[in-house]
Amino acid sequence: MSPRRRYDQYCSAARALDAVGDRWTLLIVRELLAGPRRYTDLHADLPGVSTDVLASRLKDMEREGLATRRRLAPPAAATVYELTGRGRALLPVLDALGAWGADELGERRPTDAVRAHWFALPLLRALRAAGADRGLVEVRLAEGDFHLYADAAEGPLYGDGPAPGEPGARLVLDAGVCAEVCRGELSLREAVRAGRAGLSGEGPAAKALREG
Repeated sequence: MSPRRRYDQYCSAARALDAVGDRWTLLIVRELLAGPRRYTDLHADLPGVSTDVLASRLKDMEREGLATRRRLAPPAAATVYELTGRGRALLPVLDALGAWGADELGERRPTDAVRAHWFALPLLRALRAAGADRGLVEVRLAEGDFHLYADAAEGPLYGDGPAPGEPGARLVLDAGVCAEVCRGELSLREAVRAGRAGLSGEGPAAKALREG
């Protein structure tokens, strides 16, 4: 790989882009917001990235203090990558970038890959807007299930698969509705009331979506 290029500008925005401006870096952060992940899992959920580029970006992120690598104890005995506090502090950046780019989510192109958990951050924004960002929320899409830790201050924000315990709210909807919510054309509460999103559960998040 060629040496990393830097802007060499005494500007905080330029310095930030020196650290995270390379292609794929912020999407790796998005994946690591789910908690520690193996290289193979990252590669599977970043379709289009080459193994060389992914390895290079992860090394860059370690050097910049955004991520660390550690070995899990047996029986897992796997090497995982996880965000540092500095890396996790990029959450508001990703959140703002996703909100800014929401209007670009028009009709899905034939070449577009999709993973269910890519809707995690937009749905977390929607839960906050509805005052329903409390507890464990399970989301079911045709593309797969994932769960959100809606009020997590530290640790994973989301995870693949069904919730590890009984969720306070369970949402069943499709990617099209998720995209409308992401673009701000539909609130989660409106989706539930219109029957476009199924809702079950008795936790604070479910009550806020029903009663707000």
